[in-house]
Amino acid sequence: MIASILRLGPKEIKALRITDDYSLHRVVYSLFEDRRSEAEKNASIPSGFLYADKGGDSNGRLILMLSDREPRKPEHGTLESKQVDDTFLMFDRYRFDVVINPSKRESKSRKIVAIRERNEIAQWFSEKAPASWGFKVNSATLEVKTLPVKQFVKKEHRVTQGGAELTGELDVVDRTLFIKSFKQGIGRGRAFGFGLLQIAPLKVSFTN
Repeated sequence: MIASILRLGPKEIKALRITDDYSLHRVVYSLFEDRRSEAEKNASIPSGFLYADKGGDSNGRLILMLSDREPRKPEHGTLESKQVDDTFLMFDRYRFDVVINPSKRESKSRKIVAIRERNEIAQWFSEKAPASWGFKVNSATLEVKTLPVKQFVKKEHRVTQGGAELTGELDVVDRTLFIKSFKQGIGRGRAFGFGLLQIAPLKVSFTN
């Protein structure tokens, strides 16, 4: 896997016409050849890359990316990339930061509904993590920050996505599933900047 940082200054942001979350999505996707067929896209086959918008200020914007292939050289901005060492995913505990689209499918209607309250998001995330993503959340360290709703028009359809930023510490309980979660992201909305697990190892020991 390759970790990259895309830095965009005010002039680059203007040149790329980044005005909303969909235009940022467009810029990130332009850096990668999409190898999937339309059928694979409709079946939600992973694209092979994830990103997280870290925001910025009047001086520019920073976007983190994780991909299974090298990104193209951007026409605007600066790009730094490096290989993720295999041992990076062999630790037992990590500090994490993730922007996620908290939602669930109702059992009766089968509709996907947003989870909006911070305590409900924390409970949903903690309960889902072991079986779905391969890690257990340290509840004492978990912090939840709700984010403004993303709204944009995609192919003449208005898209609305709720988001939350979660930070804390995790313990790996299923190594294979955890590695998959890191590589493919977690939750819904991964094509639009959700689900990238930003992690940093805790302690010095790791699993051989």
